[in-house]
Amino acid sequence: MTFHLRRRVVVGTAATGAVLLAVTACSGSSQESPSTTPASSTSPAASQQPTASARPSGSNRSTPMDIRVTLDGRPVDATLNDSPAARDLASLLPLTLDLEDFHNTERIADPPRKLTTDDAPEPTAAKAGDIAYYAPWGNLALFYKDGPDASSDLLILGHIDASAEQLAQAERITIEAAS
Repeated sequence: MTFHLRRRVVVGTAATGAVLLAVTACSGSSQESPSTTPASSTSPAASQQPTASARPSGSNRSTPMDIRVTLDGRPVDATLNDSPAARDLASLLPLTLDLEDFHNTERIADPPRKLTTDDAPEPTAAKAGDIAYYAPWGNLALFYKDGPDASSDLLILGHIDASAEQLAQAERITIEAAS
């Protein structure tokens, strides 16, 4: 499956003075469009669930799931944590998604539907190599630089062992269940 992204420019609050790009999912299912309220790592939405860490050292999840990932046709080592959101992503596999840069920090794409945010542990700040899910917009993110502060809107799903340069330049990701 290939999914295309549409962008909407959203102007941040006067306090942040930032311009954010909102991503809307273009799958065949009917989904609500993202809010025009900008996301802020300093004031996460209270209704969103916290995140899970992808690394064993910072995770309270004990059973990582091995997955097969290719970036632009080149295999890389990767794992998903055992959070409900990561298991929900695994239920969608195999996936092939086109990636676009977001905020010079991450590559983003839309899965075919929103993932569950139920039963997520405490928020963890995204680090380079993390696979994450941004719940308000329903998009996946591959961080090639460390991300914003911990936010209950950003669920860490796993980790990809690839260089920051390879992640930053990736245009397509294929994720499959490990055999």
